[in-house]
Amino acid sequence: MQENHLAKWLNNELSEEELKEFKNSDGYTSYERIVTAAGCLRAPDFNTEEALLGLKNKQILQETKIVQLNPFKKFLRVAAAIVILLTGTYFYVNSLNESVHTKYAENKEVLLPDSSEIILNADSEISYDKKNWKENRTINLQGEAFFKVAKGKRFTVSTPDGLVTVLGTQFNVENREGIFEVTCYEGLVGVTFKEKEIKLPAGTSFMVINGKIITTDQPNGDKPSWINAESSFKSIPLKYVLDEFQRQHNIIVNTKNIDTEQLYTGTFSNTNTDLALKSISTPSQIKFKFEGDKVLFYAKNSQ
Repeated sequence: MQENHLAKWLNNELSEEELKEFKNSDGYTSYERIVTAAGCLRAPDFNTEEALLGLKNKQILQETKIVQLNPFKKFLRVAAAIVILLTGTYFYVNSLNESVHTKYAENKEVLLPDSSEIILNADSEISYDKKNWKENRTINLQGEAFFKVAKGKRFTVSTPDGLVTVLGTQFNVENREGIFEVTCYEGLVGVTFKEKEIKLPAGTSFMVINGKIITTDQPNGDKPSWINAESSFKSIPLKYVLDEFQRQHNIIVNTKNIDTEQLYTGTFSNTNTDLALKSISTPSQIKFKFEGDKVLFYAKNSQ
């Protein structure tokens, strides 16, 4: 067998005569098993084996044109390339996280491997290690989600602003720009913020706005209002209310001559746009008007 038959075979470049000669060689069966095993290790939506094999084999073919190595060294070189490829592909596939995200005006339910449930609010994303879920029940969250956690090992929700840990309970976590809020509806929740842990029993909340801890009232009901297609606020700066309206109704919001830091208390519908606009503008003493696919909130004395 010529010294570059293996590389040409991996790259599907053997002639019929060369292929026949290669199949009659002593090592053909072993090579075929290695490539078959490599074919089973596929990353979702990305042909890692083909891309990396093609690149590696082209390098090998180019090198054989420049430097002539003896057959045994050539074999070791190609074998090492295959080992590196298989090892890299294995770790790549097994390091992938499962991820789920929602768009504006969209909610989504997720069932985890241990039967824990997550409901994602609009414009939110979670990711987790599905393969090692039994050993590491950790969810990475951007946005807002309601959790119903099955009893078992420690369950952790990791956000850019803090950690939430439980064993088995129901709670809501919101992590938006400028806001971090955790509400416990059942059981006991531990919240770590700036390296300090706070324990939240059922019926209590922990809120941070712009890095400052805010005192909150007892939550109403046994689940967050957005689960029932409403967004509720208690003494929250208006700009966060308008951000939530934009997420829930998929309408771009602009403002003119209004104080977006004024505090808003109230509820708006996540499904009825006209009603939501009135629910925001009336208590805030501002007006609104549509401008194409956008809505403008403006002061009553503005032109």
